[in-house]
Amino acid sequence: MENALKIYQDTTKKLKAFHLAMFLHGWDSSTEAPSGCMGFRSLQLGTLSEMFYRTNTNPDYEAAIETLYQSREQLELVMQHEIVEVRKNLIKTKKIPLADYVAYSELMAKVYPIYVEAKQTNNYELYKPYLRQIIDYRIKYLELQKTETMKGYNIFLDEFESGFNIEDYDHFFNTLKERLVPFAKSVAKRKLIYRKAFTKKQFSVEKQKAFAKYLQEVFCFDAKRTVIKESEHPFTTSNGTTDVRITTHYHPDNLASAIFSCIHEMGHGLYELQVNPALDFTQSGGGASMAMHESQSRLMENMIGRSEVFWTTHFHKLQELFPKEFKNTTVHDFVKYVNQVEKSFIRTEADELTYSLHIMIRYEIEKLIFSHKADLDKLPDLWNKLYKKYLGITVINDTTGILQDVHWSQGMFGYFPTYALGSAYAAQIYHAMNKDLNIEKTIQSGTLKDIAQWLSTHVHQYGASKDPKTILKLATGEDFNPNYYVDYLIEKYSKLYEIQ
Repeated sequence: MENALKIYQDTTKKLKAFHLAMFLHGWDSSTEAPSGCMGFRSLQLGTLSEMFYRTNTNPDYEAAIETLYQSREQLELVMQHEIVEVRKNLIKTKKIPLADYVAYSELMAKVYPIYVEAKQTNNYELYKPYLRQIIDYRIKYLELQKTETMKGYNIFLDEFESGFNIEDYDHFFNTLKERLVPFAKSVAKRKLIYRKAFTKKQFSVEKQKAFAKYLQEVFCFDAKRTVIKESEHPFTTSNGTTDVRITTHYHPDNLASAIFSCIHEMGHGLYELQVNPALDFTQSGGGASMAMHESQSRLMENMIGRSEVFWTTHFHKLQELFPKEFKNTTVHDFVKYVNQVEKSFIRTEADELTYSLHIMIRYEIEKLIFSHKADLDKLPDLWNKLYKKYLGITVINDTTGILQDVHWSQGMFGYFPTYALGSAYAAQIYHAMNKDLNIEKTIQSGTLKDIAQWLSTHVHQYGASKDPKTILKLATGEDFNPNYYVDYLIEKYSKLYEIQ
């Protein structure tokens, strides 16, 4: 077993080196790379993908994994969990023909700039043939990966959140529909009264960047190990615990957008920063799952970042940067503004209460696509129909409709449902944390270091060395319970909108 462990560790070093190359490419292509470079770069990425594939499917490496798997009870706990996951992923990788693996990687490199152009020019027809190619590849992937116990769209759902399938998500979303939708409708009929003059102002992008730097300190987002830049769609990426990068998008006419995308991505980034550094040298670093990752960003963005106590503590900094824009504006005006409920087109700008409805739309479309019940030529029509059904609004164009999210351009089907699940995880974790900390008092201190430490101890340190259900139970003492999420939302918005 000693030789097998050496082969495994040596190969892990090579795979992590490939990860570094792909990490830097992904960051560069989304932030600074000229769009004209992607044709040549896609060929180079195809070569890198082939090299990665061959390393990952090397017979000696495969034999080492099997040896370690068969003797896993003799391994330390982190390796026991890791070898099970690595073996599972290797089996799935080997089912993909090398030619398909390389071709798909090349396609992914080409699609992003086309997607951005299509979104910016409201040109779905430009994007459509590439989306069709992606879907065709993903359908083929499902055929390659199906087993007696795992088929169709469930394969994608399980890859993003192990243990969750269509039945589980249908039950979860139905629970939200039963309790939240009627409440949300009653809230949407009410109006929040506040002074709105500041919402019509233009806000300097440079000053917005200065506030982002201020938030970086508040959220313990270590400047020595992090970077904040701009991209079309905000995201977080990392290479271990020493290089964590986030982006945002600044809008002069929408100050809240950049503020909350920064806080959201810093939540993701803090998770990556606080994983046990020893896991950097393993394949168990990073977040435990998509939903667990989303729980950290939603907890920071909404439960902390939109709270009254947070802005009572930090609104002075906004007023300092934008004295004219916030003239005669109180912190209560701003809190009502950032928490108001309204039917909106854009998922990333949606309020907490209606956010899950945006997720349900994408979930239902994905289910239809991969059960072959959706006309791929008419996906915008399907999208618009569901927005009318769930949110009661008529989509004005494809830029604010089907082109608004980048995920499908990256082949990430099955990802969206984890956003809603992550919000539910967040509420349960927040409830548990509040038993150990006085969260409001901690926020009033001006820094979230105590909250960051609690999350490090109870969630972050484990990285992906345990499955998300185990981490959730370690952190909260309970199995997953979506009622914490529903109760939190009803309590918050009943108070905000003075509903008895």
